Amino acid sequence: MPFELKNARVTFQQMVDRVFKDQIRHTMEVYVDDMMVKSIQRSDHLCHLGVFDLLQKYQVKLNPEKCTFKLAFGNFLGYLVTQQGIEANPTRYP
Repeated sequence: MPFELKNARVTFQQMVDRVFKDQIRHTMEVYVDDMMVKSIQRSDHLCHLGVFDLLQKYQVKLNPEKCTFKLAFGNFLGYLVTQQGIEANPTRYP
């Protein structure tokens, strides 16, 4: 879906919300085309990656150059996400 269309972002967000409705806020966070799969226990993470089955089922394509795997912490929507929680990113908010 080209994001230049007038309602493309809203339509895409609605689709993502429906596809991942059972995972959002539990094992996944999603904002338009930014997605993060999260797990408290490392042993649970492989199970939580079952979202790839949903991506394949609904023919949602990912850009491999923008994908990152196996992070203990990282940047998500301008915030620093760690095992302790979500913090303001010090490089973005000095």
